[in-house]
Amino acid sequence: MLEDLFPNPIAEVPMGQSQDARMAALIERDPEFKTLVEEHRMLDEKLKELDRKVYLLPDEEVERKRLQKLKLAKKDKIAQILSLGA
Repeated sequence: MLEDLFPNPIAEVPMGQSQDARMAALIERDPEFKTLVEEHRMLDEKLKELDRKVYLLPDEEVERKRLQKLKLAKKDKIAQILSLGA
């Protein structure tokens, strides 16, 4: 789960609880965090769809860049929330 969001995690994991466990616990108890993670995954799927195309039209390229920026913003927010609990 966490590997999908952070393929090369640099942040240290607090003793006693893994990042995945903390993330799963947050998803369970915080509906806003759960929505954030779901939106990140949805953006990832849309980007994968565009990446499967051999050629992108100019407006598809613009959309791809927009989705990448949104996905990164969600990832940053997730990381920020996770770091607050450290």
